Amino acid sequence: MKTLAELVRPAKSAVIVVDVQNDFCRPEGALGKAGQPTAAAMAMLPNLQALLKAARATGTPVIFIQTIHEAATDSSAWTWRLGGQVGNCCRKDTWGAEFTEVAPLPDEPVVIKHRYSAFINTRLDSVLRTLKIENLIMTGVSTNVCVESTARQGFMMDYNIVFLSDCTAAYSREEHDISLYNMRTHFGVVATHGEVIAAWNAAPALTPA
Repeated sequence: MKTLAELVRPAKSAVIVVDVQNDFCRPEGALGKAGQPTAAAMAMLPNLQALLKAARATGTPVIFIQTIHEAATDSSAWTWRLGGQVGNCCRKDTWGAEFTEVAPLPDEPVVIKHRYSAFINTRLDSVLRTLKIENLIMTGVSTNVCVESTARQGFMMDYNIVFLSDCTAAYSREEHDISLYNMRTHFGVVATHGEVIAAWNAAPALTPA
């Protein structure tokens, strides 16, 4: 069984930042206005910021996932979830689709997705294969929907999954905890951002010169 240090080795791992966007995280975003509590999403951002700072210092790649919805991807099957309505979440070229308190550096890839999983009809797998990534360090929102969907599919595509309990957030504690149980039981390792940073700090030989 691989240790956490092996599963977060900078040369073989990438931090995946899923949907940390205004419409999902901020109370004045689309989900907040619709009555979803966004406090957990906002509360985990300092942990995510600390993780990204450490990842960049060790040379661990960071990949941002950004949901964008537009007419060209509003299929009938997709909009059926909303009673046939398009909805106003993360529409193309809107404030709601912008990142919240984190942002990619100029050389960090941004992968646009239109469905829950960041692997569906996107370039994510190509980016990961190009970077020779084997391990996915999962962060973002929401824990039980887009982050879990991406992690599940990543595992089934033979990536190792490290799912961060304190760098992910859902719209209820129950949803968050059940998703962590699923990850821990079936799909990968659940850890905290502090444990990952400690593993990086304890293994300087794994950090690029």
